[in-house]
Amino acid sequence: MKKLLFLAILFFVSVGAFCQMNEIEYVEYDLDNGLHVILHQDNSTPIVAVSIMYHVGSKNEQPDKTGFAHFFEHLLFEGSANIGRGEYDKYVEKAGGTLNANTSFDRTYYFEILPSNQLELGLWLESERLLHAVVEDKGIETQREVVKEERRQRVDNQPYGSILEESMKRAYKVHPYKWPIIGSMEHLNAAVESDYKNFYKDFYVPNNAVLSIAGDLDIDQAKIWIDKYFGSIPAGTKEIYRPSVVEPPLGGEVRDTIYDNIQLPAVVQVYRIPAQGTPDYYAVSMLGTLLAQGESSRFYKSLVDEQQKAVFVGNFPLDMEDPGVAIAFGIANMGIEPNEVEEGINAEILKAQTEPISEREFQKLRNQVENDFVSGNSRVAGIAESLANYHMYYGDANLINTELERYLAVTPEDIMRVAKKYYHKDNRVVLYYLPKVGQP
Repeated sequence: MKKLLFLAILFFVSVGAFCQMNEIEYVEYDLDNGLHVILHQDNSTPIVAVSIMYHVGSKNEQPDKTGFAHFFEHLLFEGSANIGRGEYDKYVEKAGGTLNANTSFDRTYYFEILPSNQLELGLWLESERLLHAVVEDKGIETQREVVKEERRQRVDNQPYGSILEESMKRAYKVHPYKWPIIGSMEHLNAAVESDYKNFYKDFYVPNNAVLSIAGDLDIDQAKIWIDKYFGSIPAGTKEIYRPSVVEPPLGGEVRDTIYDNIQLPAVVQVYRIPAQGTPDYYAVSMLGTLLAQGESSRFYKSLVDEQQKAVFVGNFPLDMEDPGVAIAFGIANMGIEPNEVEEGINAEILKAQTEPISEREFQKLRNQVENDFVSGNSRVAGIAESLANYHMYYGDANLINTELERYLAVTPEDIMRVAKKYYHKDNRVVLYYLPKVGQP
């Protein structure tokens, strides 16, 4: 009964969004070993989110050893010196909670959402992952097969599943963003136990992590438990590898054709954009919302509703630590050629470059951005992740309260300017996705 009650509370907290965001208060400090700790107290519901973010993603890998960051996202659920194989999930589930992890180009993130009286359990579990994870052949072989199956399901056998991978390897020539987060299966197969142990030793250290906790907690008690479980973990002694390579200009449009297990053709346009946190990034992000967020967006109204050239359209900028990309795409309607979809996408981009946004449309855009920002920080899980992100990437957790101002400072002229600056032919990759049945 208690578990059902907790899940019910979790559901309503997850789907509810405040119409107005109050300032999020938090406490932050460093342990002697370099672990950065952020605590946000919210006693409105008996839930706590325990999370730890490691500053290691696929871009921290070596060219001949890709896929390690994502592999560890799986491997570190195998168990530890004090947690048996397969028991990690059971601890959380028996406590009535949920858990998960994810990996990006720039970081790896683990979290548990628990009843607040299980906070100490969450801290113990994450300290075990950090200090006592079992990195050995048996677990490595098990997770190798798991990752292979994930690739088969999400990339190889998923219609349009390779879009990101095919886009990034053409948009980048030298930067490690060019290889997929899931990595090379050949590299993972060729790696030996010592390779994995070294990766764990290099990156899974307290001075490369942010412990972020949000929810129904007592801050003084939380500090005591944090010191108990994390205070004695030794800091890493090696300098954390951060790639310093600067990607050269694309040097002209790149066009290619991908034959996939699909029925409807698709057009993908990949534009180079600035890194997250830069002034232009906020304008590019708002341009993405203007073009393709929701059924009232420009892409949708033009290509899907009015011209019926596409059944699905999108445009999303990837927020990345180094300069990233924005991906615009459209899946063609039955009987429509991909070049017709591309013409429709180009026409809407040209409008964004040459025609000022009306005051009404601009206000709607600002409302969308504000609603997205508030909604993303309306749950304890979202708050914990945002606080960790802001500290890790910007060194300023308080951006959770102030970053919205950066979006709202963007002007219509800024949006038009970045559309011209970044969404042009010489700064893009264009891919036509075609059905395999038509492959020469």
